[in-house]
Amino acid sequence: MNEEQKKSLLIKELYDLLSKGNAHVTFEEAVKDISLDKLRLTPENLPYNIFQLAEHIRIAQWDIVEFCINPHHVSPKWPEGYWISGDYTISRQAWDHILQQIKQDRERFIQFLKATDNDLFEPLSHGTGQSLFREALLIADHTAYHTGEIILIRRLLKIWN
Repeated sequence: MNEEQKKSLLIKELYDLLSKGNAHVTFEEAVKDISLDKLRLTPENLPYNIFQLAEHIRIAQWDIVEFCINPHHVSPKWPEGYWISGDYTISRQAWDHILQQIKQDRERFIQFLKATDNDLFEPLSHGTGQSLFREALLIADHTAYHTGEIILIRRLLKIWN
């Protein structure tokens, strides 16, 4: 197998990791068919709800993608820039925007991986040692972690079968 075939295979595996459930439920499956009135319910002793988790996934993934693509990107301040808090309204339009943006940014990242001539393991010139491979794993790991929390909240709210 030559280097181009290896890269193609690696990108396919990263695509599957980012887009498919493999050993777990996908983000899209976890948020499917949730009524708007349930998105803001925060179970007792938990610090956030499904809407906040989805918005957090969206912001963090967007930040990682922008960091990889744009060397001049400035990340939000941690932690407040990554979490929605306080008074906010949940509309169908806002919820659909979050879900669409997560999907679009994931696809944008995958297309960047496919199009780049960069070595996926080479540290990014504008980072502190991060590589595209590491950032792909970070997106997948972070999303899977919070997807599990969404499923847990759905179970607690008795809206998961």
